[in-house]
Amino acid sequence: MDEETIRAQLNKYNQSHLLNFWNELTEDQRAHLMDDILEFNLSEVTSYFKRATESSENNNKLLDDRIQPIEDEAIASASSCESALLKKYQDIGLREIAAGRVGVLVLAGGQGTRLGVTSPKGMYDVGLPSHKSLFQLQAEKIKRLESMAEEKYGKCQGITLYLMTSEATHESTLEYFKENNYFGLNKNNVKAFKQGMIPCFGFDGKILLDEKHALSKAPDGNGGLYRALKVQGILQDMAERGINSVHAHSVDNILIKVADPVFIGYCVDKEADCGVKVVDKADPSEAVGVVCQVDGKYQVVEYSEISKKTSELRRPNGKLVFNAGNICNHYFTLDFFRNIADYHEEELPLHVAKKKIPYTDSNGVRHKPSSPNGIKIEKFIFDVIRFSKKFAAWEAPREAEFSPLKNADSAGQDCPSTARRHLLALHKTWLLNAGAKSVQGDVEISPLLSYAGENLKDIPEIIQGPKVFE
Repeated sequence: MDEETIRAQLNKYNQSHLLNFWNELTEDQRAHLMDDILEFNLSEVTSYFKRATESSENNNKLLDDRIQPIEDEAIASASSCESALLKKYQDIGLREIAAGRVGVLVLAGGQGTRLGVTSPKGMYDVGLPSHKSLFQLQAEKIKRLESMAEEKYGKCQGITLYLMTSEATHESTLEYFKENNYFGLNKNNVKAFKQGMIPCFGFDGKILLDEKHALSKAPDGNGGLYRALKVQGILQDMAERGINSVHAHSVDNILIKVADPVFIGYCVDKEADCGVKVVDKADPSEAVGVVCQVDGKYQVVEYSEISKKTSELRRPNGKLVFNAGNICNHYFTLDFFRNIADYHEEELPLHVAKKKIPYTDSNGVRHKPSSPNGIKIEKFIFDVIRFSKKFAAWEAPREAEFSPLKNADSAGQDCPSTARRHLLALHKTWLLNAGAKSVQGDVEISPLLSYAGENLKDIPEIIQGPKVFE
């Protein structure tokens, strides 16, 4: 496409400023800018600004009169399930793994900026005795599950690990897995693909220039997953491998039960096309979204969208009425993915984040603002659950399954210290259940030895850390 045609397109969508410095650019810079502009459908991305700002305004409205909790038949709890039923679900999940019908999809596009590092968050070491990263812990959990499935069913075709990266994390993530020999996984079963990008906008709806020859862009959020799966051929790859069940989760939960066979088995048994794993909200004011129904459709409602009075409603047993805390932990079938990608992706809500975005002004001067000057637009992975034809929710124990890594230690919560403490506390519980009388210091259990507390034999009565059981 030539310059004249591009100018006409930009004029049509009120974005002609993007070529303000065209005459100053080198040929290489012009090519770069042209590629940046042509990367996007201008009609679509400029409509995002209007949709996103309208959605943001609507989000300020309380939903108290329109919401209902998940009905009892659509949710089960690990704590109240009988052991025989838990074993049934686990056996179903291991059967699916043995047959090669399970994929794991890790949302790994984030950098550890808030942690004070620039590398992908999955490479972060929280200071365990083993110094294993989040990526290594999760890969080794997959390796252990494959062994468990083979022990149970005599064979295992393996779990395929899909890593959704971003422009900022893609190459370093691939290199990290390669350098570490994929942590023992079959390298053919590890595939990385990039999420999409969306231009950043000023508050006036104009796309921001990062440099004179480059647009300001940001990842399209974890809800960019559905378009990326289709555009980058991942759905086709899943189909060719015979994958039916996909466990999708954020990379930053150190307690994540990757490809949890109980959760997968539960969803398969219920013939669910979409499932979520939730935790009981710690208290009414906890700043997490709640999985519930809005106008009869499943949805994640942000804590700010319901009143204090509604958030504090309790059941006769004392539990909160709206207690199903969302933790970015999902089950999807391949058919559900296809349905979203083919028919519903463009219907996903757009979410606004007001940010301090570096930009080049009309005089060609680049600024690093000290206050928000524009918006980044994101899609959220959970906004598809309203399209589910058979929905299922599973309530997991927080202390065993949820400890996110978001902040530096100075924050005091959701940080390396809390992630490390919660994992070591869980492993201490496993050891005490396996026969230890005393566990002191930092004692860690390798995922290669035990996935969820099983396979711990001949444990000493007295254990002193630091120590790693391999």
